[in-house]
Amino acid sequence: MHKLTEKQSAILSYIRDRIRHDGMPPTRAEIADHFGFRSKTAAVDHLRALSNKGYIELLNDQSRGIRLKNTPQNDHDEASNQDMDDFIELPVIGKVAAGLPIEAIENREEKICVPKTLFRTHPTYLLRVRGDSMRDAGILDGDLIAVHKTEFAHKGQIVVARVEQDVTVKYLDQENDMVKLLPANSSFQPILVSPEDLFIEGVFVGLIRNAEIRL
Repeated sequence: MHKLTEKQSAILSYIRDRIRHDGMPPTRAEIADHFGFRSKTAAVDHLRALSNKGYIELLNDQSRGIRLKNTPQNDHDEASNQDMDDFIELPVIGKVAAGLPIEAIENREEKICVPKTLFRTHPTYLLRVRGDSMRDAGILDGDLIAVHKTEFAHKGQIVVARVEQDVTVKYLDQENDMVKLLPANSSFQPILVSPEDLFIEGVFVGLIRNAEIRL
């Protein structure tokens, strides 16, 4: 194996520690911040050097795309590498209102790595909640809700619903020939929508709050 510089050795140790502690490697930005680099470019340069020397593999299509390779220094982390196969990366796509509908922001903010077996129903993406109309359902302002993308939902499910260009999260209900979107907070009023004006973007399958995951 090629000899590592002091900084490369420190970065490799940091990656191993993060995998052992968190179950996933750090992002480039986290490496840059930890070592006081002015930009992610310096972190990327060191990671490329570690890759060229055979200590790690870089998966450029993933935000945490760092995999330890089998080397004498990494052998004790082989199980951690295998554990990474049990994780999936979910994109965080914009914001959704838990209050009055707000315009959906479709740009991806980031990706979050979660265990594949975490949710009973496989989520497609995460949305960041703004507002507290779903407070009594345990969905708070700032939470990330896990959403399974589907056009179909049943009465009583929490859905991500779009009315024209606005998106909101509510309980799905019905009143006569109208669809009713119900809040879980008595300070908010239900939203009545004609069926032809409502589009189901997905159903709620869980949430993440401050690195805590709730089903």
